[in-house]
Amino acid sequence: MRFASLNFAGKERVGIVENDEVLLLPEGLADVADFIALGGDGRDLVAKLRRGDTAPRVALAQAVLLAPVRRFRRDIMCTGWNYWDHFEEGRGKREGQEVDRPKAPTFFSKGPGTVIGPTDDIAFDARISAKWDYEAELALVIGRAGRSIPASQALDHVFGYFLANDVSQRDLQRRHGGQWLKGKSIDDTMPMGPTVVTEDELEVPEIRLECLLNGQVMQSALVKQMAFSIPELIAELSFGMTLMPGDVIITGTPAGVGNAREPQIFMKAGDHVLVRGTGLGELSNRLVSRDLYGASDVPAMSAS
Repeated sequence: MRFASLNFAGKERVGIVENDEVLLLPEGLADVADFIALGGDGRDLVAKLRRGDTAPRVALAQAVLLAPVRRFRRDIMCTGWNYWDHFEEGRGKREGQEVDRPKAPTFFSKGPGTVIGPTDDIAFDARISAKWDYEAELALVIGRAGRSIPASQALDHVFGYFLANDVSQRDLQRRHGGQWLKGKSIDDTMPMGPTVVTEDELEVPEIRLECLLNGQVMQSALVKQMAFSIPELIAELSFGMTLMPGDVIITGTPAGVGNAREPQIFMKAGDHVLVRGTGLGELSNRLVSRDLYGASDVPAMSAS
């Protein structure tokens, strides 16, 4: 199934995408995480609605899709360097913050305030960063709680998959010691969606992730090229730490990021960035200038 969060008649709703329509679930469910929290009752609800003909339907083309998950109990969990080509392309370009190839997944987190919808504008302010980069990623949302989950059982804990663009500010990453939270947590900069797709509708290892900047393909790779597979990521992340329903994990970006190119390519106001994935649809967003700097007395970033 394909689950969507959408704005309908001024209210946030959840629906199931069926062909060119969205079957609306009852009011009170504002995002897909709310549906996941229903557990088995959610599955029964969907079966009941599908058997009847009273549930309202909306034309998909007329639906205003929102980020599928917007209510977070904690930060979004992220994976760095999860495609070896991406790790290698960054050698010598980390401005003195070089590391050896990791022997286990590299995790970090980013703030929920980054999340926007699949067609929303990405907030841009050159004073916050002079190095805005794109990162196409496969995201997943946890459907069943677990701690120290064996890799062999990991996929049983995944509710579904969607796309994310982990827009990053490279100079902020360097400014703050090379750790990634600050350089990836600027408000209204990470598109997610467009829908959450359950595994039965996908061949996950064969998903091709791509990022296009102003129509030019910048990234293109298969999910099976990951350094650490999704079951490995879940096993490692849940090691001694409980993953909860509604938790979002983004799984890393492939090679082709702007920071590693020669010459480097960074995004600017007016640019259009598109992320797509086999069977997952696409994110289509434009960078639009906004005042993110405000009355800050932190020195503005510069291109030097």
